[in-house]
Amino acid sequence: MTATLLDRLSATLRDVPDFPTPGILFKDITPVLADPVLMRDVITAMLAPAQSLGVTHVVGVESRGFLFGMPMAMELGVPFAPARKPGKLPWQTERESYDLEYRSDVLEMHTDAVGAGARVLVVDDVLATGGTAAATCRLVERLGGTVVGVSVLIEIGFLQGRTRLLERAVHAVVTI
Repeated sequence: MTATLLDRLSATLRDVPDFPTPGILFKDITPVLADPVLMRDVITAMLAPAQSLGVTHVVGVESRGFLFGMPMAMELGVPFAPARKPGKLPWQTERESYDLEYRSDVLEMHTDAVGAGARVLVVDDVLATGGTAAATCRLVERLGGTVVGVSVLIEIGFLQGRTRLLERAVHAVVTI
């Protein structure tokens, strides 16, 4: 990745203190979404390591993972499947609980979202503690897929989320 992209991202990402709870420094990606050229370059950077992985499905994690995962799936020419919070999907679901740095949560996927033989790229905006990504990987595997990689825009390094994904190929466009 070029220093120019890193510079552009650094100048665009916004820190929001005490959101959603006191003590959390939230990384706001909405300014990235407002810049279509930067967004295109970010999608290209997030996809680069996945080009050789034989990806057959992209799973985006609610909700900001959808913003990156859908265009990545379109670029790869593969199906997109959402991993959503409980009660948001209309069909039969499988669920997985996980812990975040400030609460516990649950993700669900349709039982037919991925199946045996699926080679899945999991996509989200931020890798923090790794709880959400790890839960999504477990969910994909329970549905019969193989996780071939995890791609995120931002990795918050000091939270050591990679330690929950040691057996995974993890790619972050920027680590802070």
